Amino acid sequence: MRRKDDTLRDTLLYCARETADREGIDAVSIRSIAQKAGVAAGTVYNYFSNKDEILLELTEEYWRQALHDMRTAAGSFCGQLEEIFAFLKERIDSSAGKLMGSLGNVETAGQERMASMQASFEKNLLERMAKDTQIRDDVWDEVFTREQFARFIVMNMTMLLKTRASDIRFLTVVIERTIY
Repeated sequence: MRRKDDTLRDTLLYCARETADREGIDAVSIRSIAQKAGVAAGTVYNYFSNKDEILLELTEEYWRQALHDMRTAAGSFCGQLEEIFAFLKERIDSSAGKLMGSLGNVETAGQERMASMQASFEKNLLERMAKDTQIRDDVWDEVFTREQFARFIVMNMTMLLKTRASDIRFLTVVIERTIY
């Protein structure tokens, strides 16, 4: 059996991403990706079982990049949360949201991958909390842990993003009154 070429896989994803960004999600097909990459459609199937798998990979890629890009926010923890929310909202309103909306046929796989992204987001929030010296140490105990609090923030921020809330001011006030 021939070994798969990671460079070709990346090229196929690049072609799919470019098509989605320029022409829309509906224009992405195995045939269009193969044509742009200069390979046979069967070659694309060697890397991806169907279009949904490609779109799922692109969605995960968007979120990995978003989590990476978020690392640059500075200031107080709550100020960072507001910046992160605005950043994610902008991403969802652009290509990432359209990709996520197109994943109906792979919902379970998408949820599993998003759980991984949420765990990364929680870890990121824990790192940010650790750097904010204004957060009181006496708020944490064996029930009310930093980890549970980070999970609470991610769940609420995710819900606010899904419902297309315009801001997270109420959430940040709750957080401020809890940890400062």
